[in-house]
Amino acid sequence: MAQYLHNSDPNSLSLRLTPHGHLVADTSDAGPLAEAFAQGEGYGLLRLGAGTTKVLSPDLAWWRNFARRAVSALCHQASTNVSPPEAELAAMVTTVPMMKGAEYVTADVLSRLWQQIVAAVAKEAGSDLPGFLSALNPAWNTIGRVHFNLAENRGDPDFPFAFMASYTTELAASGQARHVPLGQALHDYADDHSRLLNLLLPVSRASQSCAWLKEMVEDGGIYHPLRWTPANAARLLDSAPDLGAAGIVLRMPAGWTAARPPRPKVTASIGSGTPSSVGLDGLLDFRMEVTLNGEALSDEEMNALLSSADSLVMLRGQWVEIDRDRIEREMQRFKAAENLAASEGLSFLEAMRLMSGVAIAGDDVDEATRQWSQITAGPWLAETLRNLRAPSGEGYPGVKLKARLRPYQKAGVHWLHMLTGLGLGACLADDMGLGKTIQVLALLVAHQGKGPCLLVAPASLLANWAAEIDRFAPDLRAQIVHPSSMSKDQMTTLSDFSEIDLVITSYGTLLRQPALTATDWKFLVLDEAQAIKNPKAKQTKAVKSIKAKSRIALTGTPVENHLGDLWSIFDVINPGLLGSDKQFSRYVKTLAAREHNAFGPLRELVQPYILRRMKTDPSVISDLPDKTEVKAHCMLSRKQAALYAQTVEQLAEALSTASGIERKGLVLATIMRLKQICNHPSQWLNDGGWSEADSGKWLRLREIAEVVAARQDKMLVFTQFREVTAPLHDYLTEIFGRPGLVLHGNTPVKARKSLVKAFQEDENVPFFILSLKAGGSGLTLTAASHVVHFDRWWNPAVENQATDRAFRIGQKRNVLVHKFVCAGTVEEKIDAMIESKKSLSEEVLGGSAEMNLTEMTDDALLRLVALDLASVSKE
Repeated sequence: MAQYLHNSDPNSLSLRLTPHGHLVADTSDAGPLAEAFAQGEGYGLLRLGAGTTKVLSPDLAWWRNFARRAVSALCHQASTNVSPPEAELAAMVTTVPMMKGAEYVTADVLSRLWQQIVAAVAKEAGSDLPGFLSALNPAWNTIGRVHFNLAENRGDPDFPFAFMASYTTELAASGQARHVPLGQALHDYADDHSRLLNLLLPVSRASQSCAWLKEMVEDGGIYHPLRWTPANAARLLDSAPDLGAAGIVLRMPAGWTAARPPRPKVTASIGSGTPSSVGLDGLLDFRMEVTLNGEALSDEEMNALLSSADSLVMLRGQWVEIDRDRIEREMQRFKAAENLAASEGLSFLEAMRLMSGVAIAGDDVDEATRQWSQITAGPWLAETLRNLRAPSGEGYPGVKLKARLRPYQKAGVHWLHMLTGLGLGACLADDMGLGKTIQVLALLVAHQGKGPCLLVAPASLLANWAAEIDRFAPDLRAQIVHPSSMSKDQMTTLSDFSEIDLVITSYGTLLRQPALTATDWKFLVLDEAQAIKNPKAKQTKAVKSIKAKSRIALTGTPVENHLGDLWSIFDVINPGLLGSDKQFSRYVKTLAAREHNAFGPLRELVQPYILRRMKTDPSVISDLPDKTEVKAHCMLSRKQAALYAQTVEQLAEALSTASGIERKGLVLATIMRLKQICNHPSQWLNDGGWSEADSGKWLRLREIAEVVAARQDKMLVFTQFREVTAPLHDYLTEIFGRPGLVLHGNTPVKARKSLVKAFQEDENVPFFILSLKAGGSGLTLTAASHVVHFDRWWNPAVENQATDRAFRIGQKRNVLVHKFVCAGTVEEKIDAMIESKKSLSEEVLGGSAEMNLTEMTDDALLRLVALDLASVSKE
């Protein structure tokens, strides 16, 4: 595309036409200039036609007007199929300004230039002509459209409004649309009935649903200026959605926001003063009033609004719109809440629901009624929510921690300090590697001596917590309650924790230690809190039975599979905020049905209690290297392909008779078998062969490992199958020439710390093979710069959590992540499904969601697992 004309001295700019009909910039006086209109292009003039470039000389102004007329014709036809108006162009020849080459201007030349402009627009716009034109100048999309214009007529008290229908013909030099009375179209298009019908088509469509408009069309009033009463104007406002859907543009009086007059609103202010108690049960004040433009209305003004028969009423020198039924309903609803708050108090929990517009318990009002009311936070609540939603390090409690916290970590400690001080629960959902552990330790040190705290974590992370405490908070009196650290006698005699600052235990131990559930704790900290995502699990119930003043959940994946995970976590940290599980499930379904910003109300409700920062955000951390993720597509060997196809055939046969629980079990077992075959035939056959030639993944792993070995880098390999860790270790030992490490569910807890230390510090350890569940969280393995996901968990949140063992603070090198996918198999198809279904928790938190494969229909399931023969063979 030709570019804008530019020059150091724009006043000397002019154009000339060549004998071949090319319009170019005259460079004789102005120095080097860009070509304005090359053969086959018209973009330079199109830009000028959009009214975005200053007129620099008379000849340029004429050509800019020519371009505007061409684009206006496109707008009138609403397509790029526009023929040059030969008669009009012939007339324009006589108006060409004095310029070099003017003698070459003919109707044929103008026709060719017209076609070039149309071709340029068609090339750039593609199938979205309105969007393209709007990007140049939004006014283009008003050309060729009927407008209904409503204006105030203050000189006539009986008819205080004026109405006129108009249509737009073109853009003026200023870039504004030129309006012509609609009646003029009857004369302008008297000989062009198709163009007139095309112009009036939106009016005809709208009249089908607007009786008043149909009457105006039939009696011809639509073609004349009219004086209107407030009732007439209100009728137009009521029909605005139908008129807009039909394609009519509405132009309302100046000062009306969003094309509507101001509305009175029933306004409630919550939390103006500091409550006498804090926590979810803390009681806040509630005050109701009716406001207009933010100012309270007097009783007399309200009476005037409610007593008028019109829905448009003049008040305080301006027109005000009112819906009496909805206003009165909202006044009654808010008055009842105000009376209840005065007699019993409004809890913090109820206040937060009202503020976010969430009606989990089914007490919602329709969206149209909600537009007539507003709930705002009073000074105390507004300041509290502002600090919770955008924490800073300014209120950092200044703890004696043997570490220098980063600014975002100080902000996190301040946020935890505020929430726990209010007796509220917190979910610290920072991205993996941003230091959730150090932030919690900072909080615990700040509250040291104020009562014992309990920390529950997976067994594999107990040693990690102990090491972090020794390193950063050695004065913190901590005790690990776990069979790996205490004798059986010590475990059975536990009772008093008053002399301890922090008790650390596992989720499994919690079930067997009544002393832990019998103690009143200051804080309950839940590490890897996705462990309580199942509300029916025994360990979740045990966690809920613990008594604590405040609860803190630590997890990088608060929504691991579905929003039920979020409910389960919140039912522990802030019980009741999200209602019961059944109420929440019903509410989520109503949210999913919303057209825009589906999960906005829920996000608004939970946002104060969730702090999530991403390490890829430069404003959070700027000194972390890059992470690059690549799909490593692997071909199946012939043996793999034959086993895979056989398995699919068996599934198709079995599905014909399976149902219910049996069907679910069949689907899960088959998917697992297909994943094992994709890894290596020997994993499914259990024949002990593990030949490299039998597995495309084995061959792909060699290619990657040889590069890593040559660079003397280190590598992590994650798999969900414990049985494949040993063969992988033997295979990689051969490639690297020395052994690596293996960690899985059967690895003793005491040994895990030494394994991590060896990988981090011993240069002779080239690789670390980990089962995803045992090694996918809590470990710091920044010595690795390569991460291989040998088989897919099919939940990006879990995969990312594992990747972040290497991609976290302390990493000095770029991290390359290889995700193995067998081409043409269920792995490739589910990978595509995952990429298209990440929106759920991203809308709420920024996480990702997992598919429920067992609920697919038979046909959909068989399509999912079917083998794409064109993709699988490595030959």
